[in-house]
Amino acid sequence: MIRHAVLVGAFVLTLTASAATQPASAQPAALEAEALQHFLAILRLDTQNPPGNEVLVVDYLKGVLEQAGIDVKILARDPKRPNLVARLRGNGSRKPLLFMGHTDVVTVDAAKWTHPPFSATRDGGHVYGRGTLDDKPSVAAGLMTMLRLKRMNVPLDRDVIFLAEASEEGNGPFGINYMVAEHWAEIDAEYCIAEGGGVVREGGQVRFAGVTATEKIPHTIRLVARGIAGHGSVPLQSNPIVHLSQAIVKIAAWRTPMRLNDTTRAYFEGLARISPPDEAARYRAIVEGRDVEAVQDYFAAHAPLFHSLLRTSISPNITKAGYLRNVIPSEAEATLDIRALPDEDMPAFLDRLQALIDDAAIEILPGATGNGRPAAPPSRLDTEAFKVIEAANRRVYGVATLPTMLAGATDMAQVRARGVQCYGIGPMIDREDAAKGFGAHSDQERILEDAFEKFVRVHFEIVRDLAASR
Repeated sequence: MIRHAVLVGAFVLTLTASAATQPASAQPAALEAEALQHFLAILRLDTQNPPGNEVLVVDYLKGVLEQAGIDVKILARDPKRPNLVARLRGNGSRKPLLFMGHTDVVTVDAAKWTHPPFSATRDGGHVYGRGTLDDKPSVAAGLMTMLRLKRMNVPLDRDVIFLAEASEEGNGPFGINYMVAEHWAEIDAEYCIAEGGGVVREGGQVRFAGVTATEKIPHTIRLVARGIAGHGSVPLQSNPIVHLSQAIVKIAAWRTPMRLNDTTRAYFEGLARISPPDEAARYRAIVEGRDVEAVQDYFAAHAPLFHSLLRTSISPNITKAGYLRNVIPSEAEATLDIRALPDEDMPAFLDRLQALIDDAAIEILPGATGNGRPAAPPSRLDTEAFKVIEAANRRVYGVATLPTMLAGATDMAQVRARGVQCYGIGPMIDREDAAKGFGAHSDQERILEDAFEKFVRVHFEIVRDLAASR
């Protein structure tokens, strides 16, 4: 471990010393090479959560930032799982800008990887490794943004804050939850830029840039069916597995009410403007309220993400029942993953779910993890920040920006709930990659080197244009 730290420290000192000799107007190729070196270095640090061990990345970032003369604070509930806050001071005429990336990654089954998951292997224009999409591009881009602003001595109207946070995967207590509860003053801001969006490329053509302005709220619910235990040779009508199965079938058949919000309405309107005629007709029908059942049937079969974005969704993901083949159990349980629209009235929704099941043998209970993230109104689409993001995407990618609602969840939820306008951005991704097993959380997670370079550039331009003195 000591040898590892020495090697990383030596690498940081060599790289930062070299960077310090570059003029403020360093050539793009030099900046791209530096960004890639940092990216590869942090990808090679194993921060699987659990256990996390995010201190590896934090120590690396701290060394680079301090060598560049940037103020750094380390804030931790657990010393092995710290958060790093770096700040460049502005003149205070505007409220700070926060951007953040999480340093932990999901776990791996190394035997399933073609390239070792923490090797950061470069192959065929891609970089392979755990975290190449989720979310070490944000960490590396955040680092490079701080370094460039410092070297260029950009005059700032607002403080610029970089948060490298722990424990995002699984919504643990060491990262944003700890920072919001214990150190909110360190990250309080007018705007927040984080993960969650992305630039969509399909068939080799860039189609649009998606910016997350809101996200669905996760709820975990358990259905517990109870009956009478008995011998399997004498079937009983009270068998809880039967009752639970019938309830799951009803839930799977329930098309929860469709509802657009400002973000999803703008998203489908935008898709209609840039899509081929047959696709555009479906998107317009949803926005205009025509033939919605037929379109939803199509989405459910061919575009399940769109189907989910239109409603509060329910997915039965875990079942537990029985212990011997010849014993009727007295209890059976299913865990439901509910992703609620931001304005969903959950008590009323659960009442409807109970009425749908209509079975006195089944009780609806909160899951062990409950609701992990707070609800908050969607971020506005008329802000300076959104306009700056649109302009940067147009310059770098040459495409329109569409506001999106994330079906999953990010740590922007906690920040947005404190009144900060939050926007999720991300690198360019081939739409076909996920189905091929190259997406985030997959066993061959990867990113195009060109996509990473463009993301670093657009990240810097967004922060610069939002924070620089007018």
